[in-house]
This record gives sequence, structure tokens and C-alpha cells, in this order.
Amino acid sequence: MISTQQLIYCPNPICANPINPVDNSLCASCQTPLIKRYLWAVGEFPTKISPGEIVAERYEVIAPQIWLDTQPGKLPDIPEEISDEVIPYLRLYPQRLHLPQIYGCVRSPAQDGVDLLLLENVPVDETGNLYPAIATVWQQATAIRQVYWLWQILQLWTPLSELGVAASLLKPDNLRVQGWCVRLLQLQHSKTIRNPSLQDLAECWQPWVNIAKTQVAAGLEKIVRHMGNPDADLVAISTQFNTFLLASAAQLPLTIKMAGATDIGSQELTQNEDSCFPTANDSIEDPLLLQAAIICDGIGGHEGGEVASLLAIQSLKLQIRALLKDIAEQTEIVPPNVVHKQLEASLRVVNNVICNCNNEQKRGGTQRMATTAVMAVQVPQNIPNVSSLQSENAHELYLTSIGDSRAYWITYNYCQLLTVDDDVVAREVSNARSFYHKALQRPDAAALTQALGTKDGEFLHFWMQRLIVEEDGILLLCSDGFSDNNLVEQSWREYALPVLTGEFSLEDALYSWMKIASEKNGYDNISLVLIHYRVSPDYPVLVTKARSQIEVVEEKQVEIVTGTQLEIAHEPELAESSQLLLDLEISEPATAKATQTPAKNKSRQYKPKFRLIGLLVVLLGSTTAGLYAWWRFHPQSFQQMCRQLPQITRQFCMPRKQVLKNSQ
Repeated sequence: MISTQQLIYCPNPICANPINPVDNSLCASCQTPLIKRYLWAVGEFPTKISPGEIVAERYEVIAPQIWLDTQPGKLPDIPEEISDEVIPYLRLYPQRLHLPQIYGCVRSPAQDGVDLLLLENVPVDETGNLYPAIATVWQQATAIRQVYWLWQILQLWTPLSELGVAASLLKPDNLRVQGWCVRLLQLQHSKTIRNPSLQDLAECWQPWVNIAKTQVAAGLEKIVRHMGNPDADLVAISTQFNTFLLASAAQLPLTIKMAGATDIGSQELTQNEDSCFPTANDSIEDPLLLQAAIICDGIGGHEGGEVASLLAIQSLKLQIRALLKDIAEQTEIVPPNVVHKQLEASLRVVNNVICNCNNEQKRGGTQRMATTAVMAVQVPQNIPNVSSLQSENAHELYLTSIGDSRAYWITYNYCQLLTVDDDVVAREVSNARSFYHKALQRPDAAALTQALGTKDGEFLHFWMQRLIVEEDGILLLCSDGFSDNNLVEQSWREYALPVLTGEFSLEDALYSWMKIASEKNGYDNISLVLIHYRVSPDYPVLVTKARSQIEVVEEKQVEIVTGTQLEIAHEPELAESSQLLLDLEISEPATAKATQTPAKNKSRQYKPKFRLIGLLVVLLGSTTAGLYAWWRFHPQSFQQMCRQLPQITRQFCMPRKQVLKNSQ
């Protein structure tokens, strides 16, 4: 059947008139945002279906293998059994920034009646056009972007090889790019018994390297020759490649501006369980802290969620400062896997301190206070760039998250969700137990599967990623109160683009965006940090501290899934001083309830200095007491944790002899 006019159905199941022209952004009848989901039909047969045809009375063929789901509110057909072909897509769900995901299937119109796989999250833009292949835009790309594209492919090599789909990285037309980001059209199993090797990958890269930019051609040629050796070692190649990538990026200037805020949301809420750094109330004197941004969304209602989030923020600031100081003092480049391990160690320490508070208060099950966390750390390293000049900025941006607080990267042309939520849906998909849209039908689909404070730190799995900042853009960190209902995806052009074009200040965008979030998602607390990165050569190399912000006071209830996967390990009890943490008056007095996001020029209330000092003293005392109890009753696990920390931090938590022993 051939379509004469492109139509799309409203996803609202009770809409009185759901049929809309595809060009509409909102349903003309009920004003519900329309979902335009472009899919990739896997296989040879879809290439023979003409554009305009309607398949299965639902999917309109836009171009060969690109189909538009005209009924996106309806569950797609999902097979009862999960085939071997589908499993890699599910297992690789944590790599969804780069890889497509299974949407569903449809019976082939051909007489063989074979089910065709449909993929979503594919490299197709909002108008149904494929993003370009690397080969198509290679020569127009900057030198650093050419290096960065190949680096991303190398990072995907191991996870894809483990599932037998590394051949997907050897098909030039399968490798697409959305700005900086490499994205794959589909996964392809090797057609030979032998798994692809690094030599095969080097052979694939060679034509691109031959026409690479002059500044990086020699360096890439050296790496490709190394990969072509029969005894090529992936670890050694990655180390060599990382040094070259950082040296290439170090030639760019970098300007960073930061603004953050947290707001209670609806006036019906009584407290703010979110905590945020930086805010306008933060006086940042240490330049190292200008490299970090954190959002924590407390869990536990009046039972202590606001304490968990505030404790996490304060503890992470101390540990991140120590880590960055340690890295800055290194004479050699610290590789990404080492930074990842140090960040994980810091998060586990914070987690175990919160767990100790829970155990001291005898909190069990869903009564345990906990917090989500999303954190961005811009790591300064001394890098000799390709011009043999020394740079103190490697343009490395490390992101980590646990729970459902998120990070987005926004440029002039696109908005990309970077993080993966720790919820039941993600667990079911990545364990290859369910298709994504089938898992969404579960009543507990949005329940968190982990957060800081829910179980012993060694059982937590953190999402980690390193980005290289090589273009102007805005990093957005937020709690789920801000990102719910696709608010970021629907409004980024209105609020982020004016900052990138210089029409809005970062603070103006922050306040305006917070206000609209309070109106649309006001049932929850709202936290937002915007970080504007500029590498344009006409800007000076400068790091600017954050200025404006909003008040703190909020409320939030998030279910934590319990069961065998989330059993809480027993922790040594903390000293009684940690009880003070739960008794802290975090909000303003009852007569001064938090309001919605104020205008930029509206006066703000500041807490007395003695309250801030008292809070820090109590936090320090509680943390010290907790760590002492841990060391006193479980010295082996405590020392094992200490050995994971940076050298500068390790000396404060281990006996002197132990520190010296481990440093030898």
C-alpha cells in the first residue's frame, strides 16, 4: 500500500482525534508531543521496498531500510524467544550512545514469511536521513576529530569482539558519525570462523590514514603500522593511541563556564532532597574544584534522602580535589582506566559511609537513605602537544553516574543523552532477558536497581565514560525531576542554543530552564548544572568560576528494587556523632519556604556562615568517626579500599608503614 500523505498517530491512548500530519510537533487535538521514531529494517529484503509503502499497516518506508513508525504509542511485535542474533544488541545496551537497539520485528511481506528485525536509536536524523558515513566526511573533519573517531572505534573493539560482532567495525558504510560521535547502523556477525583481528582493523583504517590531515597523518600511520603487526598488543596500542589523542586535543584552547541550581519544584513539596555543586552560594577558592560538577538526588523522603545527597556532595568534593591534585603532580600521562578506577574508589567510599549511617540507624529495605549521583570531572594533565609545546589541559572530561540522574551533550546541531539509567528496564535488557519496550510494560520499570547507600560498595557498578572536548558545546547534568517527560529533548533548542550563539548568558538559560521545568515537572525536586565549553580559537584559554544559582529545599520518593541483587551487606557501625547528620536542619526555617526558580535579579537568602561552618564540622566529624570504626573493626577491607585511592589521599587513611609499603 502506498501512502499519499505522511501521517502519524498521537501516542495519547485517549486522544479524540489522533491522526496528525507528520510535520506536526504536537497533536492538533490534545497537544501531546508527537513521537517520530525512525527505524532501521535489517536484511536484504527491506532494500527492495519502495519509499511510500506501508508495511504491516503501520510502518511507512521513508527510504531503503528506513521506516517511520506511524503508531509509536502502540507496542511493536516482539518474539516470544530471544534469538542469538538479538542477544548482542541486548547485552550491549550500556553502549547505546554508539549502538542501535532492538525495537521489535515484523513479518516480511515476502513469501518466505521471515521476521524482519527493526532497530531503533539508529544514526538517522529528525527528518529521516542517515547521518553521514565516516568515509564521506573524513576529509572535511578537523585533525583532532579524525583521531577521535578512530579512538572510539578502538574502544568498541573489545566489547564487540567478546560477543562475536567486531566485524561491524570493519564495514565503512556501517560506521556513521553524528558530530564527534561514532554510531553504528547495525551489528554484523563474522561470516568466517576466525574472529577479526587488529590487523583487519588496521587494513580498514589505512585508506583514511592515507588522506588524514597533515598534523596527524604521521602519528596515525605509526599506530596503524603497530596494529598491523601479527603480535600487536591492544593494551600497548591503546596507550600509544591515548597519548597521541591527548596531544592532538591539547592544541585547542579551552574556556569553561559553569552555573548550577537546585529548586524544590512544586509549592506542595516540603523539602528538597537534591544537592548540587556548584551553586551561587558556593564560594570556590580552590581552582581544582572548578573542574568538577556534581548532582545528587536523595532517596528516602523525610527519612534522610536530603542527608544522603548532601553527604555525598561534600565527600566527593574532598576526594575529587585530592584526585585532581594527585594527577596534576604526575610526570607521565595517567591513562583513562586508572582515572576510572580512582573515581570508582571515591564513589565506593562515599557509598560505604552512607551505608554505615543506615546501619547505625538500623534502617532496612526501602527505609535506607540513599542517593543517585552524576558527576563530571575535567581532568588537567600536562600534555606535550603535537607542536612539542606543553599544555596544562588535555581536554579530558570524565563522566560517571549511578541511579537515574543524567548527563547530556548539546551543540548547535544535536542533543545527545550520554548516561544510562540504573533502572529495571536497563537491567532486564542488558541481561538479555527482555526487549526494551516489553520491559517498559512492567509496573516496576522505572524503579532504581542501585544507588549510593543501597549495598556494599564492591557490589556497585558505575557507568563511566571519557569524552574529549573538541567542539563548542554545553554539558547538562540534571536530576530526574528535570529530565522527566523528555523535557531536555523537547526544549534544548529554546534554552541551550541561545547560549551557544551568545544571545543568552549561561545564568539566564539556567533560570529560564529551571522555571519551565518547575511548571512541567514540579511534582519532584529539580537540579541542573550547565557547563559551557568553548574551544573556538577566538576565545582565550580561561576557566571561569560559576556565579548564579538558586535555593535548596526539596522532596523525592524513588523506589529501590530489593531482592537478591540488592541485598545490603552489613557494615561496621559508626560512632554516635553520625546521628547529628540526620538531625541537621538543611532547609530554611519553616517560615521561609523555598519558592520556584527566582528571576536572575531577585534577591536570594544566604544561610549564616556559622551554620555552614557547623555543617562542615559535623560532616567531617561523622565521616572521620565512620572511617575510624570501619578501620577498627574491619581493618583488612578498610586497607583494601585505601589502596584504591590516590597517593595523596592514601596517606591519611592508612598506617604510615602501610602507605610506605604500598608506595615502594
